[in-house]
Amino acid sequence: MVINSRHTIIDHTWVWRADHGTGVGWETNRPDYGIRVNGDDVLATGLFVEHFNKYDVQWYGQRGRTIFFQNEKAYDAPNQAAIQNGSIKGYAAYKVADSVTTHEGWGLGSYCYYNVAPTIVQHHGFAAPNRPGVKFHDLLVVSLGGNGQYERVINDTGAPTSGTSTVPSTVVSYP
Repeated sequence: MVINSRHTIIDHTWVWRADHGTGVGWETNRPDYGIRVNGDDVLATGLFVEHFNKYDVQWYGQRGRTIFFQNEKAYDAPNQAAIQNGSIKGYAAYKVADSVTTHEGWGLGSYCYYNVAPTIVQHHGFAAPNRPGVKFHDLLVVSLGGNGQYERVINDTGAPTSGTSTVPSTVVSYP
């Protein structure tokens, strides 16, 4: 889904790629991203984006806001190399472009359950430019049963998920 329009509301939207079940697979039904927001002044409320091969959400528009985001990374990634983003381990679930100067999110969460390759490591669940106008509140990442891990919550901030416990790692406020 691509949002090019300004002053748009995305309300209670579930964008999903099948990543388990019959007739699906990492290369069989491959989309790299779920939502790409290019328009300025876009508000997303109740945004659910799951299982894409790279970024689940890419946000390029200025003054974007998200209130409640739920994400799970693609279960069926075959190995670490398949999700490697240059030198970064994995693609963030929610990526705000480096060119964005103003963005805010409240209540955003991502979890991983890499059942095909449980040793996969995600560097972070969220990525955004580190500047005063880009703010996040109440973020979390979770590894379900230790099938994959997160090293950080957002950028280089937040504790890693731990072992096989399904305990979230949280960041209350960023930056």
